[in-house]
Amino acid sequence: QVQLVESGGGSVQPGESLRLSCAGSGLILDYHVIAWFRQAPGKEREGVSCISSTTGSTAYADSVKGRFTISRDDVKNTVYLDMNNLKPEDTAVYYCVIDSGYGSSCQFDYYAWDYWGKGTLVTVSS
Repeated sequence: QVQLVESGGGSVQPGESLRLSCAGSGLILDYHVIAWFRQAPGKEREGVSCISSTTGSTAYADSVKGRFTISRDDVKNTVYLDMNNLKPEDTAVYYCVIDSGYGSSCQFDYYAWDYWGKGTLVTVSS
């Protein structure tokens, strides 16, 4: 059984930081392309960041470049999203997402994104 468990969400003030974690089981994360998506109420889901298999090359949405960093720990089989200088518009449910295939490139609009975690809520307000 493939499972993805997100954690680390919470309520913070603008300018503060959070680290989100995605613990995987039933698959080796290093073999797959992994992304963080987010969805705010009434809005479409948005790709936030992506990390490629093996090489670990990354990509980011323009709205988070310079503030967010995605990384992967192969020993712990865990992916992280470090979020700095959080803004109210970052408020959303954040999902860890993995494609079941064995692609290597990091592109939001290329994969089926078969596996989704339950999500973790991030709220940024003053």
